[in-house]
Amino acid sequence: MKTIIIEDEKPAARRLARLLEEFGVTVSEMLHSVEESIEWFQNNEHPDLIFLDIQLSDGLSFEIFDVIKVKSAIIFTTAYDEYALQAFKLNSIDYLLKPIDDEELEKAVRQYEETKPEKEQISVDFEDIKKLLVNPLEREYKKRFTAKVGQHLKIINADEVECFYSENKGTYSATKDGRNYLLDTTLENLETELSPKIFFRVSRKFYVNINHINDIISYTNSRLQIKMNTFKEQEIIVSRERVKDFKLWLE
Repeated sequence: MKTIIIEDEKPAARRLARLLEEFGVTVSEMLHSVEESIEWFQNNEHPDLIFLDIQLSDGLSFEIFDVIKVKSAIIFTTAYDEYALQAFKLNSIDYLLKPIDDEELEKAVRQYEETKPEKEQISVDFEDIKKLLVNPLEREYKKRFTAKVGQHLKIINADEVECFYSENKGTYSATKDGRNYLLDTTLENLETELSPKIFFRVSRKFYVNINHINDIISYTNSRLQIKMNTFKEQEIIVSRERVKDFKLWLE
């Protein structure tokens, strides 16, 4: 199985390649820009499988396919969530949300191996995906949550939540009044319930609300530390793999 990675963050590309090798997948090439990828496809046999980041340093990776007709299977490695997932599913493309989870990666690889399509059978409508990314479909996101407090149910408005976080296998909401409430959900479920315009998953452990960020500070290993208005119990660190996408989200 010939596999390549297209990812502009070289440390992220190297990490992904190392993880794939653990699952028995050898990466034959790592490309880092739209321009480099177009040139490579023009001069090389197309791979069976591509791990593809959406946002590259010189544009969206879809620009590659405006020039090159690619018949490879694709697994997106992306920070976009429900905006694009509908199109991914329609086109039978798999995706992995950053930061990439080891188990999810192995699951995606095994699924590809089990359902490996012939190249001539692969047809992807990238226009559908681009439309959803540039002009995302409007939808309703959760505006409130409930938490059990003793014998009572507490109603928590989403806009009052500074951050959601996981701890000891539980998921909590930290509100602007300094209270933390245990919720009957998971951070993975929140991915489809929170508005991506307001909430961002900065790491495997934290979702933050842009309206409650007090300060952003440079941190070790090219990471960022986030200070919320009220939440002080733990450090909130943007993982290195998410720093670029976090900065784009802020803008």
